[in-house]
Amino acid sequence: MRGGRMLSTVLGRMLFGVVVSVLALVEAACAHEIRPAYLQIDEMAANRYKVVWRTPMLSGMRLPIVLGFPASVRNVTEPAERELPDSLVQTRVIETDGGGLAGKRVEFVGLQATITDVLVRVHLLDGTVETTMIHPSQPWIDFAANRSPLAAARVYFLSGFQHILLGIDHLLFVFGLLFIVRSRWILVKTITAFTVAHSITLAVATLGKVAVPALPLNAMIALSILFLGPEIVRVWRGQTSFTIRHPWIVSFAFGLLHGFGFASGLTALGLPQGDIPFALLMFNLGVEAGQLVFVGLIILLVAALKSIEIRLPRALELMPAYVVGILGAYWTIDRIAAMLGGTA
Repeated sequence: MRGGRMLSTVLGRMLFGVVVSVLALVEAACAHEIRPAYLQIDEMAANRYKVVWRTPMLSGMRLPIVLGFPASVRNVTEPAERELPDSLVQTRVIETDGGGLAGKRVEFVGLQATITDVLVRVHLLDGTVETTMIHPSQPWIDFAANRSPLAAARVYFLSGFQHILLGIDHLLFVFGLLFIVRSRWILVKTITAFTVAHSITLAVATLGKVAVPALPLNAMIALSILFLGPEIVRVWRGQTSFTIRHPWIVSFAFGLLHGFGFASGLTALGLPQGDIPFALLMFNLGVEAGQLVFVGLIILLVAALKSIEIRLPRALELMPAYVVGILGAYWTIDRIAAMLGGTA
């Protein structure tokens, strides 16, 4: 009996440690919110370009990233700044020597000290559009004479892939769904319903058809995660509910909410309207790829545990419910407090 109590105590401490560690990671992620910067360069005439430089704001502070043009580039007009709720936009006209931008390097001074990427889009007079994603590990761009037409597709795809893998709340919702479904067929229906739903709202939000305020949306997404915690407990107890019998319906309903959340990763770039349909398609494919990778890894992990016949104590079987429920509750309270306090 004493050994059983000791095991329960150890497991309880392990569970508490896991939850505290995850909360710490979540707090760190919230403290370092990732919003991409955006540089748009439009060729106006031979060797003359309009430059729009958009940097995100975090807690009212602009990220310390500065554009560094080569000495052969001069300002035709001085930078004019415009402050938006979530970013600072700087506009200027520049002029280069002969040859235009080809062979020149633009540096992003200070980017290496952040976790922010920069999307660079160049539109030339001949209709060529070049799109590149710059990372803190290499804070500059060298403009080549020619760039692969697949480069833009790759940039948007990887942006969507990264967005879902860094979206802890979205992944936690999918994680919770996996513990409710009872067969492979239901799993396919549930994941498909979530995919279809968030694809719909991702499209309508990115195309500007519907706008949802960020703070209430984030609170509702947190509530969707909290909702799954008790449902996992019901499964563990052998009980049933509408969600357990029809998880794909619930997945579709909440997927509509999460789609608006995904849209923030694309709309934050401030792309021109003409680029949005193609960017939307590739970004969504990236989101789906990241989601399938996550689901596949969880399924492989579960299969591996079963293959080596590891029998977890009953107390640990409820750990997913505790993690999902506690984090859902934490996010819900935190985001409602932010909404009532009017903070971003």
